[in-house]
Amino acid sequence: MSKPRTRHRFRKLHGILLLDKASGPSSNQALQRVRHLFRAEKAGHTGALDPLATGLLPICFGEATKIAGGLLGARKAYETVARLGMTTDTDDAEGELLRERAVPSLDIATIDAALAELTGRIKQVPPIYSALKRGGEPLYAKARRGETIEIEPREVDVHQFSLESAADLIDPAPKLRLHVECGSGTYVRSLVRDLGELLGCGAHVAELRRLWVDPFRDPRMWTFEALEAMAQRGEHHLEACLLPIETGMVAWPDIRLTPAQAAKLGQGQAVHGAFPHPGEVAACAADGRALGLAVVDHEGVLRAKRLFSWATRPHGTGEGKAVD
Repeated sequence: MSKPRTRHRFRKLHGILLLDKASGPSSNQALQRVRHLFRAEKAGHTGALDPLATGLLPICFGEATKIAGGLLGARKAYETVARLGMTTDTDDAEGELLRERAVPSLDIATIDAALAELTGRIKQVPPIYSALKRGGEPLYAKARRGETIEIEPREVDVHQFSLESAADLIDPAPKLRLHVECGSGTYVRSLVRDLGELLGCGAHVAELRRLWVDPFRDPRMWTFEALEAMAQRGEHHLEACLLPIETGMVAWPDIRLTPAQAAKLGQGQAVHGAFPHPGEVAACAADGRALGLAVVDHEGVLRAKRLFSWATRPHGTGEGKAVD
């Protein structure tokens, strides 16, 4: 007789995990594995990585999901390897080969000139095989059905696109190792594809690793295997891998509130105090504990936008705990 399946008992858990995603699983698959390991009721990632890609995938648990939108728009850095002479339908090594061309003799000056054309505020056509939605459906789903898809170019910010190494140009499979720093919505696959066209031979992404995402410029990342090992030592060891929500909120101006002001904000009331920094801000208690996101209007009045659950509780009922 088979044993009944053990059901996970999920819990309220708040914080940010800097996952070092392995190559192979999708970002959502990686997210679900981590969520089950932590037994977290709620989790979300901040910016998908392709299955082929590795590196930093910030995962927000619980109330941290309320700031995930701000992290999605953050500046990011990647290291990528461009395989020259071959174009694929997905613009990476997982796709079907579309065309193969000879790689011309290239010098550093020619490569740098092409990279410069793809740096700055540029127009970019996203890959057909991408998670961008049209009519409520991801483009990759339409592409897999063989539908003809026309994608309009859109403006993106490429802060840096530079050559790290051209040592592999002499290989039978010539490659370039590149560094990319870019803003939200930029596809490294598209950058490499367009670089290949500028060089006259085509190219696709052979390797891709995300190095950092603002504000996590020097991240201590955790592989899933390392997290499993921590879990074997005890759940409190696993929880020690989480960062507090405040570490993900440094991009917002910090507004410190008195206990009376914090109570008013938590009750949904406007707080008058001639607050500086018009626009979206991080509302914090006097001790620095984040209460959530709020907005300061042109008259300096503070109003709640997305508050954390503990901001609406009476003082002393659990605020500050990573696990409820």
